[in-house]
Amino acid sequence: MDDKTNDQAAMNRLEEDAFVSRLEDKSSEFTLFDFSEILHATHNFSKENLLGQGGFGPVYKGQLPDGVEIAVKRLASHSGQGFTEFKNEVELIAKLQHNNLVKLTGCCIEGEEKLLVYEYLPNKSLDFFIFDVSRTTLVDWNKRCVIIEGIAQGLLYLHKHSRLRIIHRDLKASNILLDQGMNPKISDFGLAKIFSSNDTQGSTKRVVGTYGYMAPEYASEGIYSIKSDVFSFGVLLLEILSGQRNSGFHQHEDFLNLLGYSWQLWEGGRCFELLEASIAKEIHAAEARRYINIALMCVQEHADDRPTMSNVVAMLNSESVILPEPKHPAYFSLRVSKVDESGNNDLTVCSNNEVTITEEPDGR
Repeated sequence: MDDKTNDQAAMNRLEEDAFVSRLEDKSSEFTLFDFSEILHATHNFSKENLLGQGGFGPVYKGQLPDGVEIAVKRLASHSGQGFTEFKNEVELIAKLQHNNLVKLTGCCIEGEEKLLVYEYLPNKSLDFFIFDVSRTTLVDWNKRCVIIEGIAQGLLYLHKHSRLRIIHRDLKASNILLDQGMNPKISDFGLAKIFSSNDTQGSTKRVVGTYGYMAPEYASEGIYSIKSDVFSFGVLLLEILSGQRNSGFHQHEDFLNLLGYSWQLWEGGRCFELLEASIAKEIHAAEARRYINIALMCVQEHADDRPTMSNVVAMLNSESVILPEPKHPAYFSLRVSKVDESGNNDLTVCSNNEVTITEEPDGR
C-alpha cells in the first residue's frame, strides 16, 4: 500500500471519527448502536433474518432486548459510495418527521461496518404486492388510494414543509414501505439532495437513479428538481393503477413502455383498460379517470408542464376540480430497459452515457 493510499485511508478514518462524534451529540431519539448489539439483534445477520437486498446492501430484521423490532441495512463493503450515502441518509432523514417517511432510529459504525437502523415495517415494500399476481388482490382500490395519497403527502412534506427542501431522486415502488395498516412510508434517502429555499434545481455529471423512474431532463442532462420527483411519482402512480412495471414493460408486442401504453389508451378514449383486473370492477369511473389524468400530467416530457406536489395533492383530494388535458409523456415511444431479470428493480448508478433510454425518439 503506497503513501497516497495510506493518507487517503487516514483521512477517511478522521472523517468517520468526526461523524461519530457529531452523532454522539444528537438527541436521545437517535441511537448510536454498538456492533455487538446489532449482531445479537439479527442473530449474526442470519439468512432467516434477511428481509431483502437494497442497492447498497442487504436489509435484516432484528429485535432489541426490550422487544422492539428493527430493520437493519448493512452497507456492502464493496460499495464505492457506501459512506457517502450512509452519511447522507443519517444527516438527512434523522431530521425529518412525517407519518409517510420511514423513521431512522439509529446507526452503527465500527471498522468497515456501517449500519442503518430503521423502524421495522411488517408489510415489506409496495412492489411486493402490486407486481405479484398472488398478492395484488390484497391491495384493493381503497387501499391503493390511501397509498397514493400517503406517498403524495410524504413528497409534499419533503418538497415544501420540512425544515429542508429535499429532492428524493430515487422514488420507486421498492422504496415505498408499508406498515401494519398498509400505510406507505417513503424510504432510502441515500441519493437525496438538499436545496436551499431559494434554489429550484441542481445539476450533476453523475446521474444516479433507477431505470424507468428517471425524468428525461435528469437522465439526459443531469438536471434535477422537485419536478424530477413529480415525474417519478407519476410513473409510480401508473404502476399502482395498472399492476405493471414501467421497466421491461411489454404489451401486445408493441415497442412501448408503460407510459407509452397509458398514453395510447388515453388518446384512444380507452383509459380504463389500463387498470389492473383485480381493481377494475370496484372503482368509480370518474375517480379512476382522474387518477390516470393526474399520473399522465406528472410524466409529461417537459418539467415546466408537470404539476408540483402541492397541485397533485389538491387534485387528488378534489373531485370538483377540472383537470387539464395532459401532453404526451416522456419516452412514450421508447422501451425502458429492465433493471434485472428477477424484477427486483434495484437501485442502479449510471453515467451520462449509460442512461435508461435505449433508442432516441424521432426528431431529437
